[in-house]
Amino acid sequence: MAKSLVIVESPAKAKTINKYLGANFLVKASVGHIKDLPEKKLGVDVEHDFEPEYVVIDGKAKVIDDLKSAAKQADSIYLAPDPDREGEAISWHIAEELKSAKGMTKNIYRVMFNEITKKGITDAMQHPGQIDTNRVDAQQARRILDRLVGYKISPLLWKKVQKGLSAGRVQSVALRIICEREKEIAAFVTEEYWSITARLAAKKPPIFDAKLLKIGKKKAEIANQEQALAIVADVKNAQFIVESVTKKETKRNPVAPFTTSTLQQEAARKLRFSSKKTMSVAQKLYEGIDLGKEGPVGLITYMRTDSTRISDEAVNEARQYINEKFGGDYLPSKPQVYKTQKSAQEAHEAIRPTSVYREPDAIKSFLTNEEFRLYELIWKRLLASQMQAAIMDVTTIDVLAGTYLFRATGSVMKFAGFMKLYIEGADPQNDQEQEQDQAKEQDVLLPPVEKGDVLDLKELLPKQSFTQPPSRYTEASLVKELEKQGIGRPSTYASIISTIVDRQYVALENRKIKPSELGMLITDLLVENFPKILDVGFTANLEEQLDKIEEGELNWVKSLSAFYQSFEQELERAAKEMRNVKQEREEITDEICEKCGKPMKIKYGRFGKFLACTGFPKCKNTKQLDEVPAAASESANEGGQPQAETPQIEETCPNCGKPMVLKRGRFGSFLACSGYPDCKTTQKIAKGKNGETVVKAAPRVTEEKCEKCGANLLERQGRNGAFLACSNYPKCKFTKPVGGSSGTGVKCTEEGCDGEFTQRKGRFGRFFYSCSRYPDCKATLQDKPIPRPCPKCHAPFLVEKWNKATEQTFVACANKTCDYSEA
Repeated sequence: MAKSLVIVESPAKAKTINKYLGANFLVKASVGHIKDLPEKKLGVDVEHDFEPEYVVIDGKAKVIDDLKSAAKQADSIYLAPDPDREGEAISWHIAEELKSAKGMTKNIYRVMFNEITKKGITDAMQHPGQIDTNRVDAQQARRILDRLVGYKISPLLWKKVQKGLSAGRVQSVALRIICEREKEIAAFVTEEYWSITARLAAKKPPIFDAKLLKIGKKKAEIANQEQALAIVADVKNAQFIVESVTKKETKRNPVAPFTTSTLQQEAARKLRFSSKKTMSVAQKLYEGIDLGKEGPVGLITYMRTDSTRISDEAVNEARQYINEKFGGDYLPSKPQVYKTQKSAQEAHEAIRPTSVYREPDAIKSFLTNEEFRLYELIWKRLLASQMQAAIMDVTTIDVLAGTYLFRATGSVMKFAGFMKLYIEGADPQNDQEQEQDQAKEQDVLLPPVEKGDVLDLKELLPKQSFTQPPSRYTEASLVKELEKQGIGRPSTYASIISTIVDRQYVALENRKIKPSELGMLITDLLVENFPKILDVGFTANLEEQLDKIEEGELNWVKSLSAFYQSFEQELERAAKEMRNVKQEREEITDEICEKCGKPMKIKYGRFGKFLACTGFPKCKNTKQLDEVPAAASESANEGGQPQAETPQIEETCPNCGKPMVLKRGRFGSFLACSGYPDCKTTQKIAKGKNGETVVKAAPRVTEEKCEKCGANLLERQGRNGAFLACSNYPKCKFTKPVGGSSGTGVKCTEEGCDGEFTQRKGRFGRFFYSCSRYPDCKATLQDKPIPRPCPKCHAPFLVEKWNKATEQTFVACANKTCDYSEA
């Protein structure tokens, strides 16, 4: 009997789905896209209705042949890439390739799995559909739009600025938003202001603070110290009398379950994940994680969505769980329903766990640290979204001191509601707001007082402050702004940010996004010469047009024609009028090329300024602008002006004795031997505690010998501290911790291996235990092994575990079927 063929785009997804479909189905993976526009040419015929030229992606010919061969043996074919425009385009390309095969007459269906679970897959397979050509057209239109902008503008930037630059349709608008915020910060004028706080005591504790709010009937605005001290002098002898006491109950409602945008924002705030990492980890959770006896299971629903809708079945399950675990007080009388954006597809759901009964702690041992933290965030958010609102008692006390009105506000949690489980993070606009938000989060207790009570003034506290500029965007706040402005869609946020970071148009400093000099320059040029393309409203309108194409309301060719007509005019004008920054920035220096004797000039490359011979291309000599001996003293140019500050480091090459020179590379400054290329020695440099430049020591040769090849071991520094590594690297890759092997005395469990488990530190700072014979043996343990047999089942060793509930360590048997444990 012929099998039905199911084609997905991911091998991990194929593995999970194969488990549920059974023997009558063959599941294959296309490993992403199989066709795309060509890399080295435009690939779009603008003269003939923007006809795209699709070519097979390098390395995918074999995949296509394999799919065709499997399709010939199948009675039906089901295309099951991800349920979005990208997945629809993949399905379309696969279908076109399969139909081109000789003798192919099989039925081809489209199925979409919102969740990779038995129910999700069974339901989808029972209701197969056809490829949505409108959705394919929308994706094709986006791809062509991006190709036209990128391939038409980028060569112009190469010619006018520097080679290797690129411009993206959506990325350039996102960069503009970042650069405009930077200009706001630069133009911000800081103003001084003062506040006055009265520390007061009533008949009963506690002592509390009240801030000056009004002077007479006007809002208190104190511009300088002189005014503040005058008010203090006027108030300190006044009588403080309670003017009014207001008490009210306020509610704080839970937030909606995650969409792609809100997931990226919250993961950035709480987990410090980049948008790219968030989507990568979420993809793994969606495609399926091996849960031991249960096998591979999709833990979350599809993670590219802007819908907040939850299926009735998921809502009922969540409400049942809340009732069981938290009690009826935490369960609303009716399910919580959240408003969804107009652009959201009703067929999609919000991002949620496929089952709330699959608790994070219960499956933690099967997940990486990143997977666990993101899954826990999604799990808590879904449950919180269906819980009761939090209730707080808010008390406001107004106090009069003559004509001065002071106010104190306190809030006490009356009923935690959803906040018992989850509180959403926030992005304050500046550091000042961050302090205020932190203060609001703390409960402020106020004493019992009544109108007319006389309070005792303990202290008057004038405080100087300064207005703060708006904060630079974080990844979370940028995603929020892109969504607010209608720039991009759920599937594009991560790639937008990672692209401008990778191109070095922006840099991340303390989790804030700061545009580089190059990023600011490119943005100014593009805004000046392509005002329409760089306009936020115009870009948002294009996104709306793509949505209309998907809905069948707009023809994709007509939409592209209207865009290209105005774009072509801007392109022609820019080619003539865009200023040549490359010529403006290049200047001849007094430096002479040591190879041909011609002057050298300053040029700009991917990693900043450098010197290049004016005899190019005959002479291709280049060197770093700051390539001076590390021990050189501060110098001045002919005009007597000091040049850029150069760290004063007296270093000679530890291998050949020649002077070391300061260079700058992709990851910052470093020292390199002046004898290059004969000697390729380099040393890292860093900033010391007092700002001085410190040369990181070269690896120290130890007396210890490599256990594999017998060469001396070197003491090196890694991201997790010092370790020993073979001096014969890369031929020999043996490593071990400093101070010994950190052996546990427990023999490796792999048959035929004579190694023992040793302690190691993972990428994220967590310790684990692996065989000392790694990489020949890859046996690992998460818990610390103890060289003592189990007194109950006589297993060869015990393990040390941590009880999260009691916050205590205990010892248990390594054999999971044995229940032995001890304190």
